[in-house]
Amino acid sequence: MSSTNASRPTLEQVARVAGVSKATASKVLNRRPDISAQTRRRVEQAIDELGYVPTTGPREKDRLQKVNVVFDTLVNVYSMQVLDGILTAAHSQDVEVLVDKLDPDPEGDGPLSGGWIRRLAAHGRTGVIVVTSELTADQRDLMRSLGLSVVMIDPLNPLDDEVVSVGATNFTGGMQATRHLLDLGHRRIAFAGGLPISMASRERLQGYLSAMSSAGVALDPSLVLEQGFSFLAGLEMASEFLAGPQPPTAIFAGCDASALGVLEAARRRSLRVPQDLSVVGFDDTYVAVSTAPPLTTVRQPIIDMGRVALRTLLQQARGERADSHHVQLSTQLVVRESTAAPAAAPVGA
Repeated sequence: MSSTNASRPTLEQVARVAGVSKATASKVLNRRPDISAQTRRRVEQAIDELGYVPTTGPREKDRLQKVNVVFDTLVNVYSMQVLDGILTAAHSQDVEVLVDKLDPDPEGDGPLSGGWIRRLAAHGRTGVIVVTSELTADQRDLMRSLGLSVVMIDPLNPLDDEVVSVGATNFTGGMQATRHLLDLGHRRIAFAGGLPISMASRERLQGYLSAMSSAGVALDPSLVLEQGFSFLAGLEMASEFLAGPQPPTAIFAGCDASALGVLEAARRRSLRVPQDLSVVGFDDTYVAVSTAPPLTTVRQPIIDMGRVALRTLLQQARGERADSHHVQLSTQLVVRESTAAPAAAPVGA
């Protein structure tokens, strides 16, 4: 036995430190339900203290690799297109994909919890792709210590260069959307963004602010709201904008789902799009072409983001250097029928 193997903590040592049997410690690792919460905490604390890494034996080269994908929600088109890209890449690489959704209980034992991460390692998982969620330093360090690769897609929180992330050029996309509206002659342009904790939303907001500043348009703080990437959030933000004493002539929504909410808010006020209100979205999901009118939006290559994330995760698992620690795929403005010059001002005013 090598010195490395000889010094590696064993499950027997974990059980001894936790004051339980080896069988009980094994049940905790395998998430068996017949274990009390107190016992589970003692075992997991012992695992942390000892730095125990589950061993699954030598991995055969032709063994099917398994990757877990964690979403914050599956009830939107964005998530489905990301998953489409991941699955497309996985099929070509003979990789099995297991899909998880975050547990709403932060104290739970679901995806990204310490127990969940340890179980993935114990079952020989290749790694984890985390979509539009936050990864803490403790979670990152635990995955690294257990040999699990990790890639983030549109992470909520800033990451250091030890974690690979995949996203789009959100700042540029924000500028593209806002400049389009400015070129049409709009000056009262509202921004309906995602939650302030979202890096993608903040970058799109900065693009909006940069374009407005470059055009010499003074910012009206009442025209900037950040309530979330959803239909309901878009409806609520647009309703607030349009109820003001000086409503905007255009709204840049931080995602297509929010843009749908903006369109509904306009309909409820009997406003015509684009004659009375121009609307721009972000994503270019398939719903953008089925709205009435078809939505002008910023296309980000969502399916490609999924493909790149899976490919990058496998590179890490093979010990290869990632092409980039922060991959940003290019955005493109797609002009359809939801934008036009404001009725009260000529183009270029």
